[in-house]
Amino acid sequence: MTYWDPIETMPREELEDYQLKKVRATVRHAVKQSPYYARHIPKECRDVRTMQDIARLPVCDKDDIRKDQEAMPPLGRMLCVPEEKVVYISASSGSTGAPTASPFTQRDFDEWIDYEARLFYSSGLRNTDRYCHALNFSLFVGGPCVLGAQKVGALSIHAGTIPSERLIKIIDQFKPTVIWTTPSYAWYLGETAEKMGFDPAASSIKRLFVAGEPGGSIETTRRRIESLWNASVHDYYGISDIFGACAGECTAKEGLHLAEDHMLLEVIDPETNEHVAEGEKGEMYLTTLRKEARPLIRFRTGDIVTYETDRCSCGRTHLRLTGIHGRVDDMLIIKGVNVMPSAIESIIRSNEDLTGEYRLVVTRENHLDSLTVETEHVDRFKGNLALLEQKIQHDIKAALGVSARVVVYDEDTLPRATHKAKRIIDKREHVWNE
Repeated sequence: MTYWDPIETMPREELEDYQLKKVRATVRHAVKQSPYYARHIPKECRDVRTMQDIARLPVCDKDDIRKDQEAMPPLGRMLCVPEEKVVYISASSGSTGAPTASPFTQRDFDEWIDYEARLFYSSGLRNTDRYCHALNFSLFVGGPCVLGAQKVGALSIHAGTIPSERLIKIIDQFKPTVIWTTPSYAWYLGETAEKMGFDPAASSIKRLFVAGEPGGSIETTRRRIESLWNASVHDYYGISDIFGACAGECTAKEGLHLAEDHMLLEVIDPETNEHVAEGEKGEMYLTTLRKEARPLIRFRTGDIVTYETDRCSCGRTHLRLTGIHGRVDDMLIIKGVNVMPSAIESIIRSNEDLTGEYRLVVTRENHLDSLTVETEHVDRFKGNLALLEQKIQHDIKAALGVSARVVVYDEDTLPRATHKAKRIIDKREHVWNE
C-alpha cells in the first residue's frame, strides 16, 4: 500500500471542487446551529458560490474563541451540536491568554485519528515499528495522536512528558524506532543522553517526528538534530483549535502536506489583508471542512507560512507548507527591520562553535529598540570569544540587515526546554504608549 487514503492523490481541480462544496456545507451548518455564527456571518456573505466568495466571510481568531467561551462557559456559542454529542475536549496551553477548549464529536474524533494514521504512514511509520509518544497527555491535543500510530499497527509506547532520564531508559529498554516530541526537546534529550553515557546516534531511533515550534522546518536545526540522533527528522504542524497534527512531511520531505480534505488554507499578508502568492510569506488562515462540534471559518492561526501547490515527488497532491517561519506575535521590529526568531536560529545553529541554544532579549533605550542575542559556545571551543561574538554579529547583519549585540556564554548556561522553548524576553515597557 503506497497511500493510506486515495484522497491524498486526488487531482487538484477535483480537490478544490470538493473543498468548495464542503465550505458551503460548513457555513450552512454553522449559521443554522450556532448562535455565534448566526450573528457573526452577515446574510449577504453566506452564499458561497466560488472560492473568491470565501474572502467575503468574516475572520475569527483565538481571542474570539476565548471571549465566546468566557461569555458562555465552558464551550461557548460557537458550539454547533448539543453537548451530549461532545465526546472529547482538548485545551490550549494558555500561553497567549486563558486556555480555550476544543470540542469533538465522535465523528470528529474518529476522523482526526484516521488523519493522524495517514500522516504517520506518509512519514514512513509501519506496523513493524515501535513508536514512542513523548507528548503531554493532559488536555493537550497532541496526546491522542498516539492512537493514529496504533491504527497503523505500530507497537505504541505512551510515554508522555516524563523526566528525561526516565525517557532515555525507556528508549534503551524498549528500543522504539520512532519518537515524537518538540524540536527543542529532541535536542535537549540527545544532549542529556550523551551526559548519561548513552549515545543517541547509536540508539534504536530511526525517525523523529517534531512539532510545536518552527525548528523542524529550519534546515540548520534539522541537520543538527539528525546528526545528534543519526535519524531522519520529519516536521509536523498542529493546532489545538482544530486537531493535533494537521500537516506533516512525507518521506520525500519536500514540505508539510496539509490535510486539504479537512481544511481550506488561505495565506494572507498581515499588513494588507490580501492573499499572497505561492512562496511568499503570510499569515495562515484555516477553514475547517468536516468539523461537526465547532467549525472554524477563516480562523487566523497567527502562524507565518509559505506554501506550494505543485504535486510532490511522492505523488500526493495536497499542498505543502514549505516553511513555518514563526508567529505573527513573535515577529520583532528592530529599528524598522522585521526579524523572525527562526532566521536568527538558522544562523546560530549553522555555527559549529555554538551549542545551538539561544535567547533573544529586546530592550528599549532612548526610544530605540535594541536586540541582544545570547548563545553558548561548545566546551571544546578554544578560540577567541570576542572574535566569535563579532562573527555572529556580522552574520546576523549580513543576513537580516539588523545590528545586534551578541553575548556568548559557556555551555549549559542558558535554560533548556522540555517542551516549547521560550526564546524571546521582551523587557520593553509601555512601547505603544510612547
